[in-house]
Amino acid sequence: MKKVLLTLIIFIILVSIGVFFIKFQMSPVSSDNLVQEFLITKGSSVAKIGKDLKKAGLIKNDIVFKFYVQATNSQTKIQAGEYELSKNLSLNQIVEILKKGPKEIWVTIPEGMRREEIALKFASSLDKDETFVKEFLKLTEDKEGYLFPDTYLFPKTASASSIVKKMTGLFDIKFKDVSYKELIIASLLERETLTDEEKPVVAGILYKRLENDWPLQVDATLQYIKGDWKPVFPQDKELKSPYNTYKNLGLPPRPISNPGSSSINASQNPEISDYWFYIHDTKGVIHYAKTIEEHNLNIRRYLN
Repeated sequence: MKKVLLTLIIFIILVSIGVFFIKFQMSPVSSDNLVQEFLITKGSSVAKIGKDLKKAGLIKNDIVFKFYVQATNSQTKIQAGEYELSKNLSLNQIVEILKKGPKEIWVTIPEGMRREEIALKFASSLDKDETFVKEFLKLTEDKEGYLFPDTYLFPKTASASSIVKKMTGLFDIKFKDVSYKELIIASLLERETLTDEEKPVVAGILYKRLENDWPLQVDATLQYIKGDWKPVFPQDKELKSPYNTYKNLGLPPRPISNPGSSSINASQNPEISDYWFYIHDTKGVIHYAKTIEEHNLNIRRYLN
């Protein structure tokens, strides 16, 4: 009986110590109420967030943080972005703030989007309404091609003008010397190619067609006319538009997308080759041809 009682007492003591330890580890680091910025990068695990919080002096124990987040099933509710936290907050208070969402949101704009798609992407990510979309489109009427695709951090209150300014500003930093002709070619490459390796070769083909007064015959320009990136059909080649590179010689009047670094670099550094034609097969593999006969053979072999 005494043995059982002793075991019970020891158990109670250990539990009490454990509760005290966890309670202490979850208490505020200090009484300092100075607000500091805390950034959660995209793809951060709960363990990394805990370590970053501890490193920033916002919590006492990153292991306890991880345990508490998992125990409360909060891991899927914490988003990447920027938060305002202070050292006088308890661990559970910090978790509750993180669950409410960041002050600033990471928004990734992929290469090759049109400005309409970019407007909708920001509206969706930052919870904006139709007014924002209309303003964004108005501000970017002559900015297609200059809205540099990247991952941006914006507050939910960001205006359309501040977003456009940041995107075009980053473009200027990276590619201030790019010509308008090169930018248009880059926008075509972004939609016409699937790998970085093929971009310079296709760029060389497009420049060679231009220099020899050949129509570019770029399917992506037909997609741009239709307002989507869905497959084109033979009748689409008859569309009346200055962007129809089957009907018109030369470049389309403006870029058809917002290209990334690899496409712009390829347009500035095209690869000279004997090829005049190219197609992608059903698996996305590109096939080049030097003559129309070879090209037609590739079409029959890989697309029919």
